[in-house]
Amino acid sequence: MCALLAAYPIFVFATVYAQWFAADLPGGRNGPADAYRHALASATVAYTATPRWVDWVTAVMERGGAGNESRAMDAHNNRIGAAIGAQAESWSAMQAHVLAAVQAGGIRAAGENTITWLPPERWQNRLY
Repeated sequence: MCALLAAYPIFVFATVYAQWFAADLPGGRNGPADAYRHALASATVAYTATPRWVDWVTAVMERGGAGNESRAMDAHNNRIGAAIGAQAESWSAMQAHVLAAVQAGGIRAAGENTITWLPPERWQNRLY
C-alpha cells in the first residue's frame, strides 16, 4: 500500500509534464503554461482519484487562493481542472477538454469556469 501511495504522485507528475511539454505554451510561471499545468494536474487527480484531493492540495499549496494574485490564479485553475476531471468520460477526453479550456482562457479571465493567467509582464519561463 505504501508503494502505491508513493507511486501515485510520480504518476501524476509524469503524465502531466509529458502533456505540458508537448503543449509548448508560453508563460511557465503565471502564464498559459502554468494555467495548463495546474488545470491538467487537478483534472488528472480528480479523474484518477477524487476531486477532494485537489481541494486539500489547493488549500495547502495555494492557501486556497489567498495571499496573492498568482495563488488565486492557481487555485481558480485547480478548481476548473478538478471539475473537468470529475466529469470526464475518458482519459483522452479529459486531456483534450483541459487543453481546450486553456485555449479558451485568457488574461485575468473573470468567468468562474474560464481558465485564467496573469499578463505577459508577469510571466516567467520556468519549468515549475
